[in-house]
This record gives sequence, C-alpha cells and structure tokens, in this order.
Amino acid sequence: MTNSDGGCYVTELMSKSKTSTIRELIFVIVGKEKASVSLECEKLLERLLEPGERAVGLFNADPAEVSVSEVMDELRTAPFLAQRRVVVVKGADKFISENRELLEKYFDNPCPTGILVLTVAGWDSRTRLAKKLPKVGKLLSLTQPTSWQLPSRLIKYTADAHDKNLSETAAALLIELTGENLAQLYGEVDKLAIFAHSEKAITSQHVESLIGHNRIFSVFAVIDSVIAGDVAEAVERLRSMFAESKSAEYSVVGAFAFHFRRLFGARVLLEKGVRPGEIVHRLRIFGDRESFFAQLRKMSLKQIGVNLQRLAAADYAIKTGRTRAPVAIEQLVLNLAAGSETH
Repeated sequence: MTNSDGGCYVTELMSKSKTSTIRELIFVIVGKEKASVSLECEKLLERLLEPGERAVGLFNADPAEVSVSEVMDELRTAPFLAQRRVVVVKGADKFISENRELLEKYFDNPCPTGILVLTVAGWDSRTRLAKKLPKVGKLLSLTQPTSWQLPSRLIKYTADAHDKNLSETAAALLIELTGENLAQLYGEVDKLAIFAHSEKAITSQHVESLIGHNRIFSVFAVIDSVIAGDVAEAVERLRSMFAESKSAEYSVVGAFAFHFRRLFGARVLLEKGVRPGEIVHRLRIFGDRESFFAQLRKMSLKQIGVNLQRLAAADYAIKTGRTRAPVAIEQLVLNLAAGSETH
C-alpha cells in the first residue's frame, strides 16, 4: 500500500523477536552454484522472518512472470501480522538488466518495511546499482571453493542444511568418489542425510555404503574385464557408466583413483608380509574380497603406480579443459589392457 509521494505506510506491528535487528533493506546474493545460492537465501530468510511470518510476509517473485512494478508494489505493501515484507527474486540477472533504471530509483529510496532479496550469477561492481547497494543493503558473494576448501564447505553445508556432522574423512572420501562439482556434492550430502536417518553423524561407512559401493563395483568390473583379456567388454562397461549417470563426468576419475589407491596400499602391505585378513581390516575393503585379491595378484606395484600417475594426469587434463572424462578414462583402460608402463 503506497502513499501519494511513492513511499509506504510503516506498520506499527513491530515484534521484539530476533529478526528485529535487521538494518539492511536490500540483499544481493551472488553465486554460480544454484545449490549454494539457495542455501544462503534460505539462511537469510530465517534471519528476516520468523517461521510463522512466512505465510503472510514472504513473496517469491518469478522474474519471468512478474513485472518490476509488481515487485515494487509488494515491497511497499504494509506488512500484516509480520514486522516486514520480504520479496525474493531468484535468478534475477535478466530482471535487473531490463529494469535497471527503476531499480536504481528504488535503491535511492527503499521502503523501510520491505526487504528486497535478489539472487544473481554475476554482479558488476562498476554499475551505478552496485555502487548504491552499500548505502542501503548488503552484497553476499559466494565463490566456488578451491579443492582444499571443499571438505570444510561440505561439513558446514551438512550442519546447516541437515543438522548433522560430517567427518573430515567422510568429506574427503565423498569428494574422491564424486568429484569437485559443488552442486553434485551437495546433492550427495542430501542423499546421505536421508540414508543416515536418525544418526547425528555421516561417516565414511555411510559414504562407502551408499555411494562408494555402486561406483567402485562398476570400476572393479571394468578392471576385471581388462585383466580377463576382454577389452571390448571393459570399454562397453565403461561407456555404460557414463551413459547411465549424468554425474559420471565428475565421479568416474575419482572412483578409479580410489580403487587403484586401495590396490596400491594392499600391494605394499602384501609385500611386507601382512596377511590378507589384516589388509581387509586396515583398508576396509568391502564387496567381493576374493576378486579384489585376484586382481591384486595380477598387477605389480609398478603397474598400479603407473596407472595412478596416469589418473592424476587425466584429472588435470579434464579440469583444465584439455580433454573430457570419457575420453581420458577410455584411454586409461586401453593402456591398462595393453600392459604398457609408459605415459
């Protein structure tokens, strides 16, 4: 509800709840990973509105369906049974570009009882809109974490989104098996949280049981076919892995590396005279253990080490855009079949 000069009526219904300390009137959340942006937006909404206020105080605006005037009207509508009116526009990049002048005017004089939340993939700090923001609001910038930051990001996401603990070991194993795509990792954490059910902690055992088993089993089958001399079957199995799962582009390299690292560790222990039963316990080998040791007996320590080096090189080439995962892993399988020990 607006008054004659374009302002808005200020409600007298201001609760003394924890949300009353908010001073910013505009928030811009910037990030390319939708899962991260959605989580940050949800956390912000928890600060802005009490749970009972959402039904009357929150308006989710679809930028493809609402006009900028509708968004302004919602912001200027006096809140009812809530201390503020919150309007969220997700994926607002195009919305901002098409309505920049009107938004600049609103940034100059935002309604004191309305809070605008915009989520965008990019935010140019050189624009007038960006320069006006610090005076009336706050920029929340989410960056893609580096490899070494990923475990802590997953641990935090698990706690925030599911109120569960994720151990560092489990986080590292999840990354190893799934890859470094943040959205994919968040999706796997969501599945693990359901899988863990009432347990407060997500452990490596959960990761192995839910995620590792199927992927390691598939990698195991590919290598088994190679060792048996059936290269055609090995390549067919590998191609099926990529065809059956959209996430395989991110996870297959990690699954192969995980399996070869276990082979390497087992071979080292075996050559030191450690008994197979103790190796199974130390390396926590699940699945068909007899077949695992059958593979191990047919590969030397040097062969396993060479393949780990090839995997590292393939991983680097994939991440730098020099090749694609299906091509790199198929080449690895062919090299393994040929018994080559050179790069």
